[in-house]
Amino acid sequence: MKKLILPFFIIALCASSFAQKADNRKRSTLGINFFLSDFQTAADIKKNGLGSVIRNKNFFKTGRMNPGLSLSYLKGLANHVDFTGTLGGSFVDYPIANLPRFGSNLLLEATAGVNVKLLSDKYWVVPFADFGVGASKYLSHFAAFLPVGAGVQISLFDEAFIIINSQYRFAVTDQATSHLYHSIGIAGNIGKDRQVAPKEVIIPVVVPPSDRDSDGIVDSLDACPDQAGPASLNGCPDRDSDGIADKDDNCPDVAGLARYHGCPIPDRDKDGINDEEDKCPDVAGVARYQGCPIPDTDNDGVNDEEDKCPNEAGPASNFGCPVIAPEVIEKVNLAARNIFFATGSSKLLAKSYSSLDNVVKILQDNPSYKVDIAGHTDTTGTQEKNHVLSHDRANAVKAYLVSKGIDESRMTTEGYGSDRPIASNKTAAGKAKNRRVEMKLSNY
Repeated sequence: MKKLILPFFIIALCASSFAQKADNRKRSTLGINFFLSDFQTAADIKKNGLGSVIRNKNFFKTGRMNPGLSLSYLKGLANHVDFTGTLGGSFVDYPIANLPRFGSNLLLEATAGVNVKLLSDKYWVVPFADFGVGASKYLSHFAAFLPVGAGVQISLFDEAFIIINSQYRFAVTDQATSHLYHSIGIAGNIGKDRQVAPKEVIIPVVVPPSDRDSDGIVDSLDACPDQAGPASLNGCPDRDSDGIADKDDNCPDVAGLARYHGCPIPDRDKDGINDEEDKCPDVAGVARYQGCPIPDTDNDGVNDEEDKCPNEAGPASNFGCPVIAPEVIEKVNLAARNIFFATGSSKLLAKSYSSLDNVVKILQDNPSYKVDIAGHTDTTGTQEKNHVLSHDRANAVKAYLVSKGIDESRMTTEGYGSDRPIASNKTAAGKAKNRRVEMKLSNY
């Protein structure tokens, strides 16, 4: 790990040493990002090596990734070095060593680090390397990791950027899992506009004229002869340095704009977004929706960012999706209990078809439904063979459903071998119960 991080510190020191004299440091910038976390590819790299992953074309497969959203804050420490902090969340089945899988739950990740840029922000395209520290929370499990990566920053206008980034997040603590992290987002300046200092005008004096306030502007040309001020304002003071003389400034102690008589752009709903940029100036909202509240398309009380079914009303307990009727779930469970295979094989027996056809009918009638298929075995045979057999049986069920016209993207499969018994493996009856296929419906 030290060998990986040391080169980035050297880059950071060099970038700071050769920074241009002109101040091109990034001002306070807020961004929103869409990201994909990839635990499976990271595990393949650790197990088989990067070369194997590339040869098998498994390096960037979105089907193996989990989507999420994050907020980021950036602040220039030097022309070529930015501080960056992120807070993100996604729903994943987070793998923790020596613990069973918990299913899809909210994973929160926070990082703090630096972006070491090859160029300053005055250029349109800026490559960078990044590294830092991170922490995560999954259910009651806390973990730490070290993110190391690279990316590119693309300038748009008015200090707005598109930022693309890929990282490898090295696990540090026992309950952390190394994974790949790919993100793309947009960020914009949230600080004040850069103030350009007015040029000092030096008036050569041949015969010293009267200058009562000693501001270098003779009284005959000074609009405020008894108060010192710059020549750009005809000798009048400007306490808030907004370029508007105090005598014409309705807010002389707060920087503002001429079109608002020296006052800042108003923010009637006090949401931090000024009325000129706020599409809902009388209702508090958020910047990513241009000052409007987060929408709730289906009016179910779950906003679209958290609603997995934004066009269908459903309770928050089901992530905003309609609840599947208990009788439908029971039909699928009954079908699962009537799936049979040839002994020691993943070949479906014909007496399973009727039950599976009932599941096909449910999926055809409900295009939004998805199904998770899990295979299980008893303890007969080796653990390795049982895992393969259970996985093959789950895939056999999936193949049957696909053959009946169900899109395979609506199904996931997993084989657990004998890891999750529901009865004792010491009796024949218990083993029979443990040899099973389970199907779980969801609509998100």
